[in-house]
Amino acid sequence: MASSNDLIKYITERVVTYMDTPKAERKQVRKKEPWTVRWFGMIPFSVSLWKEDVTSKKRKKHKT
Repeated sequence: MASSNDLIKYITERVVTYMDTPKAERKQVRKKEPWTVRWFGMIPFSVSLWKEDVTSKKRKKHKT
């Protein structure tokens, strides 16, 4: 396990890096992700892909 000094050093480096970057650049880097991804990860995306696949297969079946 890392010592407390290493942890303090890491946190300090992160804070200094954050403070050194201009505010406009920080806003540009930050991307807003949909709330479904934030709350549930990739599950909603995978379910939507699965649903599209099932519906497309049903359409193909009914056309023939």
